[in-house]
Amino acid sequence: MVQVTKYIDTPTRQLAAAGTTFAYRTVGQPGGVPVIYLSHLASNLDNADPRVVDGLAAHHLTLFDYRGVGQSGGTQPDSLAAMAADVIAFIKALGYEQVDVVAFSMGGFIAQEVLEREPQLVRKLVLAGTGPRGGQGVSDVVGLTYLDMLRGLLTLRDPKFYLFFTQTAHGQAAAWQYLARLKERTVNRDEPVGLGVLQKQLKAISEWGHQPPADLSRFILPVLIVNGDHDRMVPTPNSYDMARRFPNAELVIYADAGHGGVFQEYAQYVPKVLEFLAK
Repeated sequence: MVQVTKYIDTPTRQLAAAGTTFAYRTVGQPGGVPVIYLSHLASNLDNADPRVVDGLAAHHLTLFDYRGVGQSGGTQPDSLAAMAADVIAFIKALGYEQVDVVAFSMGGFIAQEVLEREPQLVRKLVLAGTGPRGGQGVSDVVGLTYLDMLRGLLTLRDPKFYLFFTQTAHGQAAAWQYLARLKERTVNRDEPVGLGVLQKQLKAISEWGHQPPADLSRFILPVLIVNGDHDRMVPTPNSYDMARRFPNAELVIYADAGHGGVFQEYAQYVPKVLEFLAK
């Protein structure tokens, strides 16, 4: 029997692509269509939920730091289009001709930009806690992020406590459990994300949110759209909107859940993603 390494013990590697080096971690065993995970605003490799990653390690799953983030080289790009170009270069540097993509929040914005440039590169797409270009409230992420960063400072809590979860008893309990999971890796942790990276990413999201909507009807690949029913960060109506506009979409909405509903309900989310990728 092959021993599977837990995500919290997975070593960080470096890969040269697009004129720089990208820090990445891979879990699972090679075989089948590889999966690329695209993460959220101001995240590094240690912001990935270990329960989600270990659950998806039934596939060959790779996570990486965007340019200028964590242990990746270069400078954070100032547009989501440039970040998508890096994603494409990174995937090709891994030697992959086609991948499945699991994307959360800003990662979902980037994934849609990847489709615009090389739709044949993505076989199946999971979009969680995200929305379409020009979608409702997407450009408001900047103000909301700074507001909840201030709330976090005043209450001595991680801003994700407010940004990702509802403030009901169920949501707060899930928030504490999620934040505890992010600390499970105690050695060889990634480099913290700086304020400059956050500012550039927020600027890129704001500009993307003001751009004209894309024609999602052109993309016939299977798409799984997942969110909580009370997403403040990328309002939940965006998930319904994408489900209508992608011609081959499936929608899952979790009750009493916010932007990070997939982390709150990981015990439901992971099997659903595995089922979707296996179809």
